[in-house]
Amino acid sequence: MKSKIIFIMLLISIFFISTNAFGKNDVAVVNNKLYTEECGACHFVYQPGFLPERSWKKIMSGLSDHFGDNAELAKEDLKEITDYVLKNAADHSNYKRSVKIMRSLAPNEIPLRITEAPYIIRKHHEIPKRLITDNPQVKTLSRCAACHVDAAKGDYSEHGVMIPGKGRWED
Repeated sequence: MKSKIIFIMLLISIFFISTNAFGKNDVAVVNNKLYTEECGACHFVYQPGFLPERSWKKIMSGLSDHFGDNAELAKEDLKEITDYVLKNAADHSNYKRSVKIMRSLAPNEIPLRITEAPYIIRKHHEIPKRLITDNPQVKTLSRCAACHVDAAKGDYSEHGVMIPGKGRWED
């Protein structure tokens, strides 16, 4: 009986560790200095866990026209950053939001923007346009950190949403 209890406790521990249930992170925090410096020079440093590997491959192979800008990198920098985002993509993560994003995508769907993922669209559908696109301090869903105050820490919980000009978001 004692060994059965120990076994059950071990399984529960593995579950909590593997699902990150004890942490506040919804996605893995960015921990690559080069990725942070290069990509963060122009925009929010999106956690790789928001897109599947197939999306990151397409994004990283088209940096000469990166959403209208030339974001080409030196060959060795491109390799390091590509390796990092592919290794940490949503389909290689067991963080809560990464798993939900992957579940929302069709098997061969390749979103190039986080805001194109069905899960992200669904999570933001109830927010009125006046608070996002008509809000000069937000302008677009792609500016995650405008409302998600702990976005850089991987925390996207509704409790940490502060919409500029409105305040705390309540469902």
